[in-house]
Amino acid sequence: MSKFFGVVPPVVTPLYDDFSVDYASYTRVLDYLIDNGCHGLFPLGSTSEVVFYDDAERRKILEHTVKVANGRVPVIAGVIDPTTDRVIRHAQTARDVGADAVVVTAPFYTITSQAETLDHFRIIRDAVDIPLIAYDIPVCVHSKLARQTVVTLAREGTIVGLKDSSGDDGNFRYALSDLADTKDVFLMTGSEIVVDNALQMGAHGVVPGLANVDPAGYVRLWNHAQKGDWEAARKEQERLCRLFEIVWVAAGRVSGGATGVGGFKTAMRSLGIISTNVMARPRAPLNDAETARIDEILRSVGLLN
Repeated sequence: MSKFFGVVPPVVTPLYDDFSVDYASYTRVLDYLIDNGCHGLFPLGSTSEVVFYDDAERRKILEHTVKVANGRVPVIAGVIDPTTDRVIRHAQTARDVGADAVVVTAPFYTITSQAETLDHFRIIRDAVDIPLIAYDIPVCVHSKLARQTVVTLAREGTIVGLKDSSGDDGNFRYALSDLADTKDVFLMTGSEIVVDNALQMGAHGVVPGLANVDPAGYVRLWNHAQKGDWEAARKEQERLCRLFEIVWVAAGRVSGGATGVGGFKTAMRSLGIISTNVMARPRAPLNDAETARIDEILRSVGLLN
């Protein structure tokens, strides 16, 4: 468990204008996150636009991540796919290229019960010798990991941790309480705008997409929390909340996922971290007017001159 804590961003995947992965920009992203103090990397998550890449590209992205990280921080690899056997193949790849753990959602597209979801995680864990982290993200997979499902999987040793992006902070709190005596299990929030609250509840870390834009801000928040300086943590969180408004700039013109990740990519382009704000098709990128609004927000929080 000691390897997995703190600020672990789901890493944005930059693209060229022809929609191929821009590995030069991706290297800059990885170094930017590590150099600013992040405690781990989560490639091939939702913010990474994982579902748009085939098996070969996923492997290449993971190989590149592990190579650039070079042991400086742990790499937890998303192995997200609708069915158990597909996830097993991705997990085997992640293990083979040197990832430290894999992140698994409930099955999706088909309707799956909690009992079947329990079996999904158990089958994967039995098939691949690599630590398993459960990913609760019902907005994408349309299935909630029930409190008892998480607790059961953790207590029996099937999973070593949880990334909670459900938006259900009450359920997250119950899971923290239920597993407080299970010292080898960690629970991390994916809710970027209530990290201070989650850390006060006892969360072991945060997996914020917004950290692609401002990793140093989230690391400061984490450090304030570790010192018990909750007033400083609150102030940093409020600044990050203002920055988070970039995710709504294009709302209504493009899809929710495109305005969120597109906001991150557009801000990162403005900051010189990546070369384009191209989105995986058919998602639309943000336009010039939306970019100008994002630049205003970046200036307002001190990230852009």
